[in-house]
Amino acid sequence: MKPPDLALKAMNAGHRLLIKLTGGKIGYSAMGMPVVELTTIGRKTGAPRTVLLTAPVHGDGRYVVVASRGGDDKHPAWLLNLQANPEVEVSVQGGPRVPMRARIASPEERAVLWPRIAGKYRNYDGYQRGTEREIPLVHLEPKD
Repeated sequence: MKPPDLALKAMNAGHRLLIKLTGGKIGYSAMGMPVVELTTIGRKTGAPRTVLLTAPVHGDGRYVVVASRGGDDKHPAWLLNLQANPEVEVSVQGGPRVPMRARIASPEERAVLWPRIAGKYRNYDGYQRGTEREIPLVHLEPKD
């Protein structure tokens, strides 16, 4: 069964609370992946929308996040938002929000990245098996 919107929002709120209650000692890493705070602009509201995501691929100030939505058959709202406006902000470990540009990995990039991600973090493989949609990978890159 796929997580309903309310459950996903509650999990994100709980994650934020954990970070706040521990002063950031717990919550900025999950399963060996850094947790990034991604801020997009709502495609309908124009208001900032922030979500905590794990980044299974990272380095040199760049991150790759997985638009899995827990293996749901529909894309997460944050993905739809960045498709409408790829200008985003990313905060790492409670640091300042850094302007970045988001882009969905090309089929060729995904073909290289997906086995690496799903091989190391099996939950993503399970999410992909649980849905008919191809789960997008999103590059978060510094603005040049």
